[in-house]
Amino acid sequence: MTSYSCCLILLLFTWNTSAYGPNQRAQKKGDIILGGLFPIHFGVAAKDQDLKSRPESVECIRYNFRGFRWLQAMIFAIEEINSSPTLLPNMTLGYRIFDTCNTVSKALEATLSFVAQNKIDSLNLDEFCNCSEHIPSTIAVVGATGSGISTAVANLLGLFYIPQVSYASSSRLLSNKNQFKSFLRTIPNDEHQATAMADIIEYFRWNWVGTIAADDDYGRPGIEKFREEAEERDICIDFSELISQYSDEEEIQQVVEVIQNSTARVIVVFSSGPDLEPLIKEIVRRNITGKIWLASEAWASSSLIAMPEFFRVIGSTIGFALKAGQIPGFREFLQKVHPKKSTNNGFAKEFWEETFNCYLPDGSKNSPASTSFHKGHEEGLGAGNGTSAFRPPCTGNENITSVETPYMDYTHLRISYNVYLAVYSIAHALQDIYTCTPGKGLFTNGSCADIKKVEAWQVLKHLRHLNFTNNMGEQVDFDEFGDLVGNYSIINWHLSPEDGSVVFEEVGHYNVYAKKGERLFINENKILWGGFSKEVPFSNCSRDCLPGTRKGIIEGEPTCCFECVDCPDGEYSDETDASACDKCPEDYWSNENHTSCIPKQIEFLAWTEPFGIALTLFAVLGIFLTSFVLGVFTKFRNTPIVKATNRELSYLLLFSLLCCFSSSLFFIGEPQNWTCRLRQPAFGISFVLCISCILVKTNRVLLVFEAKIPTSLHRKWWGLNLQFLLVFLCTFVQIVICVIWLYTAPPSSYRNHELEDEIIFITCHEGSLMALGFLIGYTCLLAAICFFFAFKSRKLPENFNEAKFITFSMLIFFIVWISFIPAYASTYGKFVSAVEVIAILAASFGLLACIFFNKVYIILFKPSRNTIEEVRCSTAAHAFKVAARATLRRSNVSRKRSNSLGGSTGSTPSSSISSKSNHEDPFPLPACAERQRQQQRGCKQKVSFGSGTVTLSLSFEEPQKNAMANRNAKRRNSLEAQNSDDSLMRHRALLPLQ
Repeated sequence: MTSYSCCLILLLFTWNTSAYGPNQRAQKKGDIILGGLFPIHFGVAAKDQDLKSRPESVECIRYNFRGFRWLQAMIFAIEEINSSPTLLPNMTLGYRIFDTCNTVSKALEATLSFVAQNKIDSLNLDEFCNCSEHIPSTIAVVGATGSGISTAVANLLGLFYIPQVSYASSSRLLSNKNQFKSFLRTIPNDEHQATAMADIIEYFRWNWVGTIAADDDYGRPGIEKFREEAEERDICIDFSELISQYSDEEEIQQVVEVIQNSTARVIVVFSSGPDLEPLIKEIVRRNITGKIWLASEAWASSSLIAMPEFFRVIGSTIGFALKAGQIPGFREFLQKVHPKKSTNNGFAKEFWEETFNCYLPDGSKNSPASTSFHKGHEEGLGAGNGTSAFRPPCTGNENITSVETPYMDYTHLRISYNVYLAVYSIAHALQDIYTCTPGKGLFTNGSCADIKKVEAWQVLKHLRHLNFTNNMGEQVDFDEFGDLVGNYSIINWHLSPEDGSVVFEEVGHYNVYAKKGERLFINENKILWGGFSKEVPFSNCSRDCLPGTRKGIIEGEPTCCFECVDCPDGEYSDETDASACDKCPEDYWSNENHTSCIPKQIEFLAWTEPFGIALTLFAVLGIFLTSFVLGVFTKFRNTPIVKATNRELSYLLLFSLLCCFSSSLFFIGEPQNWTCRLRQPAFGISFVLCISCILVKTNRVLLVFEAKIPTSLHRKWWGLNLQFLLVFLCTFVQIVICVIWLYTAPPSSYRNHELEDEIIFITCHEGSLMALGFLIGYTCLLAAICFFFAFKSRKLPENFNEAKFITFSMLIFFIVWISFIPAYASTYGKFVSAVEVIAILAASFGLLACIFFNKVYIILFKPSRNTIEEVRCSTAAHAFKVAARATLRRSNVSRKRSNSLGGSTGSTPSSSISSKSNHEDPFPLPACAERQRQQQRGCKQKVSFGSGTVTLSLSFEEPQKNAMANRNAKRRNSLEAQNSDDSLMRHRALLPLQ
């Protein structure tokens, strides 16, 4: 069974070796062998395998100069380590390097060679066969390039725990240690690159992009991570397409149609150069320009894409590149390559042929006929196109520095340095094994591995715990996922003015170690869009919303497609593309454009505004007129008119009117707490004091005139002290109401924001509307009582109480304050104060004009009427009117009674007043009254009152009736005369009060 297994493995190894002849590998013996996988070609030739004969290995085409340079970096690092006296002394590293042709199948084919060799070593077949060409096991593999290829290789190598250190595979899927147990890499994870791409788009304020990804384990995970980052930043994706270098022409045409019809100008591409090349060629053919290409690291500096003939289409490319490293002596090493000198490098011959477009005559595989798959200079620098054109033979004396190829582009060593670092990582792991001290090792009980019999899994263990300093002074250690965290350079494609080639200008960097928001740095001054423009292109679904507007959602469209909606009143936006408008602070309002907040307009009944000035002038006018009247009454205080109007109460009344006019001024100006608490009580108390004076004054005269015979008790009861006491009591009730109001719910200044949005009304909050109602209600109650007495005394002599005028003044008062209630309830802001000021002024002017203006007119312009005789005559006339009214009333009653008796009377008096000529009046009457009585004795006297005129006659007709009728008539005349005398006596009783 053992011999059978040995033969099977030998058969497998023999087949595998035959598939990779001398010209298809780079191999060198050593104590420890490192494997290498590099894309020396970009792909394989399409070949129909009809299986009519034994399948042959497919041919690799399109030479990759950069891939050969990466291979050279591995060889250079191994030779540098072998010559180092400190690193692995007395140990020699060998290598076995294969071409993956950028395909999974070729990479697995090479990987099987590594695995098969390791299995042969594990069987220890030296005792069964003499293997002089025996090659030690491959303890580690450097490679591969593409993430899709590395995924397949890692799955196979992981079965045997052979460490794989990749220099260019950045897919985040490879960080899964449950699936890829032996995979490590010296390139950063794509997760950071996808985040950096989203950060760049956000930096340039783009939000409408398309995505293209290679349909493999590199493109799909990378673009998926980008979508996640884009969603967090509100970046919308217009289209998302997958591509491959093996896509047919129809699929490529569909993708190009999508790109051409899309309004997105930014296209994010996660792909390798070979996968992207067919798409770019079709875009160039259609001349689709104006797009901005955001390139992942895998193609940002690819020689397949960065060609001058493609620049008009992809000249606006911004891409990511790995941090460049320094490899001392590498440039000279690259220049030393020669087919005859590089005996261990089977790829040197083909490199020479492709570089100088010639062929080396030795060997059948390099004849013109057999190299038809390698003809042509790929993309101007080495891509074959399958032509069978004849090549001249190589002389071997060609100068490698005379030809510009990507192989000699050592200015920015990125992938090459990663290869160099991968080799040194394995070497330092071997060094740790070499210098391990028993008891301090990483294995069971601190044991160490034997460097002469080291196995792959032991090297993997030390790689996971690796920590060393590279030649640039940087610390190298793999994290728990086998990754190295690194930074990115951001490059922009420029067209060289010297030779027209595409150059990669570094315009920024991305530091993954920095805090979020500080990782990206871009120097915009270095960026050229389309190769010449400095203006940042626009790639948004909708135009930017200007300050003062916000983004509004359009139904059925992505969130990046929006309409600009004006901010509502009271809200603002001071930035472009605001998602929402911000509310202004409470005391602020948005300006006309809604771009900022300005202080709200503050309104109150100001002294300086026209309305406030007008009201102030009217109040001052009222104060002046009241003061004038008070001055007139003071100067003419001893005249009958002033004395007849109750001089002292008139002074108090005028003082209260001064207070009323003055209280209106508290309602003008900016309301303060003290003015709010003073103005309503001042108004209420002033008016109550005014109306109390009128009430007491009117009621006093009315009660005296209604008394049958005024006595000393009346004069004592209605003395001056009692009048002031009644005024005080009426006013005190109002004072109590105001004190309770100010104590329980004092008014205060209030900034009202609710009435109008952009105006702050500074008003007085009354504290309690009920208290205000009590204040005005009590004032109106006194006014109603005053109106009642004034109306009742409207026919008294106007010298004592201007009843008609007081009645009018009370009517004005009621009209004003009844109108005030709905006006007060329906107005707001400063007009509330204005309405109350108008009401106060109207009521005050009404009282002043109706009560005092007539008296002032008589005093100043009719002094003849301001005498004691005129006052007494007026009083006497009133007395006779009352007597005449009473006589007429009783005469009508007597006539009705006489008619009801049905008898005839001897004589009927024709007058209701009879007087004897010899009757002497015990009370002297004024001259005018005496003249009236004399006229009544001899003739008929007409007395006007009420609704008509009554004729008083002192003559009697001859009796025509019986004696009983005469006696009744005499009795009635006697009673009527007695009533008339009572009225005269009431007049005399009032004279001392005047």
